[in-house]
This record gives sequence, structure tokens and C-alpha cells, in this order.
Amino acid sequence: MTHTILMNAKITTLDPAKSQASAVAIKDGFFEAVGNDEEIMKRCNSDTQVIDLKQHTVIPGLNDSHLHVIRGGLHYNMELRWEGVPSVADALRMLKDQAQRTPAPQWVRVVGGWTEYQFAERRMPTLDEINAVAPDTPVFILHLYDRALLNAAALHAIGFTRDTPNPPGGIIYKDRHGSPSGLLLAEPSALILYSTLAQGPTLSFEDQLNSSRHFQRELNRLGITSAIDAGGGGQSYPDDYKVIQELHKRGKMTMRIAYNLFAQKPGTEFDDYKRWTSMVKPGEGDAMLRLNGAGENLVWSAADFENFLQPRPNLAGDMDKELERITHLLVEKRWPFRIHATYDESISRFMNVFEKVDKDIPFDGLRFIIDHAETIRPNNIERIKALGGGIAIQHRMAFQGEYFVERYGATEAKLTPPITDMLAADVPVGAGTDATRVASFNPWVSLYWLVSGKTLGGLSLYPEERRLDREKALSLWTKGSAWFSGEQDVKGAIKPGEYADLAVLSADYFSVPEEEIKCLMSVLTIVGGNVVHGAGDFKDLAPPLPPASPDWSPVRTYGGHYHAHVHSAAMASHLCMGHGHHNHSRIARAPKDPFWGTLGCACFAF
Repeated sequence: MTHTILMNAKITTLDPAKSQASAVAIKDGFFEAVGNDEEIMKRCNSDTQVIDLKQHTVIPGLNDSHLHVIRGGLHYNMELRWEGVPSVADALRMLKDQAQRTPAPQWVRVVGGWTEYQFAERRMPTLDEINAVAPDTPVFILHLYDRALLNAAALHAIGFTRDTPNPPGGIIYKDRHGSPSGLLLAEPSALILYSTLAQGPTLSFEDQLNSSRHFQRELNRLGITSAIDAGGGGQSYPDDYKVIQELHKRGKMTMRIAYNLFAQKPGTEFDDYKRWTSMVKPGEGDAMLRLNGAGENLVWSAADFENFLQPRPNLAGDMDKELERITHLLVEKRWPFRIHATYDESISRFMNVFEKVDKDIPFDGLRFIIDHAETIRPNNIERIKALGGGIAIQHRMAFQGEYFVERYGATEAKLTPPITDMLAADVPVGAGTDATRVASFNPWVSLYWLVSGKTLGGLSLYPEERRLDREKALSLWTKGSAWFSGEQDVKGAIKPGEYADLAVLSADYFSVPEEEIKCLMSVLTIVGGNVVHGAGDFKDLAPPLPPASPDWSPVRTYGGHYHAHVHSAAMASHLCMGHGHHNHSRIARAPKDPFWGTLGCACFAF
């Protein structure tokens, strides 16, 4: 079937020439025509599939400008996700159930996507609670960028003892007897967390294929049709790209991915990029899977970690020369690149390097991306604009806002990140999540944060003038993100000639109460004119997906993001949490407790 008409809908196109419509025609993977039902139905013929959308809201497919989707897919079927879980009690119940199901030597892994502020109890689970529900199966729980919780079985499996030394940049927290407690602290970097996680068992190749399919379908369920993969630690090219390439070869991808190559080992970054630039070229691939460029890690000495429980890092003195050498190579080879940069101070040094290279070999329109940019200030925004770069922002403050306020104050938080300043400067801005190890992959949590200015715990970070209206926020997740893979002419709007990528929403994003934005999902997702997800009235339109493998996978029981249904305003009000007391019976932390903020009403998104 190459011709499809969607009609009887409320379509927000994000095309200034025709902002609203009720019907769209799709032919050979592209939008053919957009308009009202009467004019579009005139295009119907005997080969046309007509889908009545029953007045659902339709938006362009969401595009995450910074997602670790390839790495996330390799592990998704092994992970118990706590995204949106409303209480510690629920989280522990899920953990207990999964521990009983998971065979040796596999672990139960909760790898990011949650914060204690989402829980009704307003605390983390304790190590005693974790050991009680999972006494025998190794458990690894990652919390943001700052810590991991391991049960006794995991400590035994890894081999941590009282004699195990602290690794550089991390602490194996000991109990009063001098034995490992199960708490690993990132002080200051998260290397101890990720290196420990890497010691766990992996899935077979075929299970990784299945896992990647399930992760993509979960993203499709949330309305995501594209992502720009930012590489990641432990994601080596070409070995760790064999699964996604095989999935693409088999025609089983359900979202578009443009991927960046991430330097893996300190001291060999230049050699990596020299080798890669001789092997592949940016743009190589097709509309479903293509190379985007270099980064987000270009050189390890430039890593400014984003743990707001720790002070801002001072970058190594030799960083500038190392970064200059690699940037020079990338510009010479015409490779777009992106670089992780949390702090304005780091961005200043990076821009010094980029401007120096530009004088020798002009960037001349070469696309580059500053990732994260939480504390960037106007001077550096202007420098990025002048050199032709863009800024990819994520909703990490929705998870860490309370920590940031404790360290830097509420006034600084109002400008973190300064998205309205970026937009006023007319710099390309794309939205994303930075999932899966820390923030949630749910785009609606990000859109909620952009619109409401609140953390998941209900702490208000931004005054009204620094929040975005709903259409502007949506544009950063669609047309805005398309710039970051150089696809802004073919992606991001429901417009003739652009890719037929769209999401049909469970409720009207533009009118639901703010707190219910987090509850949205897609009931019909289309990529290139093909249905990749369907639910409710549209369930039968979706292609079948094989069960998650292996058979003990948490995905079989729990899926990805916590799923519940809000049937009415009354039910939404019931699910929202009111103000409560602070519970201080939390796990022993090092050496001071983070800020707890005020508890706001939050309808959990699922």
C-alpha cells in the first residue's frame, strides 16, 4: 500500500503556510497533500487506505535530538524501568517480582529514568529494603549521575570486598565495619557507576535485535519517530553498531536514527577519529539509518560531568591542545560534530578552540552542536551563533533541579538552561532527553518541563516569561531537532514533500491541563507512511511484534514507561499527589543529604 489518507482529525502541522488541517494524504512515504477532509478525500482511489482518526490530535513525529538509542536498545530487554512509577512501594514490588523471575547469572538492572522526587514517599529505597526483596539475585540500581545501589548478591558477583580500593573519581561506600555497603558514589565522575554496570552479563545477538525492536516500539508508543544518537561510553564503532545495522538490513527499524561516533578511550581519541574518517562519511546510509558525525565525546579531557551534587569541574590543562587537534581533523574532513558541555566555563574554552581552528580552516557552514548547555550565558550563545552552531537541550533539570537549587540557588536555576535566550538569539535549538541512563526517554516529561517549568517533584524552576508555550515547545521536538541531523528540509512538519512521520495523540496536547501533558502517548504512530504503533481503536493497524526475549525479560511484564490510564479529570486529580511531609528514613548518603524541595501535584505519565 503506497497511498494513505488520514481524515477527521485535528492536525497541527507546524507549517506556517497551513498551520491547521483535518486530513492528509500520504504517498510513497511522503506527505502528498494537507487540507480539509473534502479536498483530501478527492484524492482517494481504489488503492487508497483511508483511516478515520475520530477527531484525535495529530502532530509531526517527535524527534529526540540527543538520545542514546542504539546503546539503549542493546540492553532494554534486561532493564526494569522505574520511569513514572508512583511510589517506593510499587518500585520495590516490581523489583521483588523481577528478582524472582531472573535466572542466574543475570542481574536485575534499574538503569536511570527515575528520581526520588517522583515517589509519594519522597525518598529512595534503602539498601535494607532492596536486600529484603532481592536476597539472592544481583541488583544494580542507577540513580542519576551520582550513585548506584547494589544488593549483597551484586557485591558478591562483582567481587567488591573490604580490601577493594576506591577507583579514581569514585567511592565504594563502606559500612561501620569497613565492608562495602552497596552504595557507590560518583565523586565527582560517574565512571565508577558505568564501569560497574559494564561488568554485568549481556544479551545474545538475537536477543539484542529483539531488545532493540522493543525499545524502538516503546519510543513509537510515545510518539517518537526519529532520534539523533549521541554515541556513548561502551558503544564502540563498528562492533557495537552491528545490531542496529542488522536490524536495518532486515527492514525492522521503526524509527529514523542518525548516529554520532563517540571516542571511547582516553589517549586514543585522535587515532579513533582518524581511522573513522577514513572508513565512513557523514550522510552515509539512508533516511532510516545514517552517520551524522562525531561526538558527543571528542576528547576525554573535555568531560565536564553533570552531577549537580558535586562542584563544577575544572577541565584539564592539556584539554585545549587535544581538542584543537581533533577539531582540526574533523573540520578538514567536513565531519559535523557535537560536544558534551554542561557549564558555561567549559563552553568558553571549547569555543576558544573552535574559533582558533576556524581561522585556520573555516567551518564555512559545518554543523556543530553544543550538548546540554545548562549554564550557558548570552556571550557564548552569540559565539555559537556566529560560528554556525546549534544547541541541543534536554530535561535533565526536571530530574536534578532540586540538587541544582541546593548548590547554586533558585536565582541561578531560573536561567538553567536559558532556552528563551537561545531562541531570542535565533540559534538552532533542538530538544531531547539524554536517555537512557539518567533522564527518562519519555518526550512528554520533557514537554511538560518546557511548558510548566517544573521538576518531576513539582519544584517550580522558571518564571512564566522563561517557559515556552506549547506550540513552541513542540517545535523544538520536531522542526528544531531536524536541524541537528541536517534534515530540516524533509522532517519536522506535516507538509507536502516532507517525510510522512506523525503521531496521533491519546488526548489534545494543546488543551489538556498542564499536569496531564506527562500522561500523553500516541495511539497511532506512522513513519514514512507505515504504521509502526497502534493502540485502542487503531491497534489492529500495527504490525505484530515478537515477545520480548529472553523469556524472563522485565519488558514482558512491565513494558517500558509505567503505564496507567487516566479516564477523567476526577481520576487525574486522584492520581495527583498532594503536599506531604519529608521522609528522612532514606539510605545513608555521603556525607550530606541533597535538597528536598517542595512537593507539587504531578500526574504521573505512563
